[in-house]
Amino acid sequence: MSIKEEIMKTLKQEILTLTLKPGAILSETVLSERFHISRTPLRDVLKQLSLESYIDIYPKKGNLVSYIDLESVEQIIFLRSVLEKEIMKYLSEHLALKGVHELKDILDRQKAVIREENATEPFLNLDDAFHAALFRLAGREYLWNLIQQSNVHYVRYRRLHMLRKEKLEEIWNEHQRILEYMTQRETGKLEALIHHHLREDINSLYLQENFADYIRG
Repeated sequence: MSIKEEIMKTLKQEILTLTLKPGAILSETVLSERFHISRTPLRDVLKQLSLESYIDIYPKKGNLVSYIDLESVEQIIFLRSVLEKEIMKYLSEHLALKGVHELKDILDRQKAVIREENATEPFLNLDDAFHAALFRLAGREYLWNLIQQSNVHYVRYRRLHMLRKEKLEEIWNEHQRILEYMTQRETGKLEALIHHHLREDINSLYLQENFADYIRG
């Protein structure tokens, strides 16, 4: 991995985990000193981050970590909602016992994580693992990977909601019901549950009331 790729990976991770918060200034001088890299290759990195919506570059203000764009979040939610409803209907008819055990194992680990003090990060990783497994078991892993390339706003939106312990419990309970409905082939119940599971928070005032400074105006 080249030095530019390493810097790109590091900055992406810090933005997605909110270590670098929306609106934070990315000083070229500070970054150059931190990563021991000259301005020219550093600007290549920043330009690519801008193209992928991780940062915004302003001629006078400089480089700022992008604010969370709720319109982009809604688009990803819509896409996932449509795809996952079809995927879960398919799995209701085709999910093998091995797949059931794999999903149950993820849910067991997710339940255990909720009790931990710093639960958000490991819970989010297992949340991704659960949904990624659904796509893979349905033979749609390519679509999952495609979604991951355009979800910088969605990842941060989810992470902020998952700061609440009660939200983690709610998500886990819905995952349990998703697996239950698939194994019992209750496809009618699945559609309403998936709609709620993915879309409920987009109309919530939680972000506006607690993280208004992170949201694109």
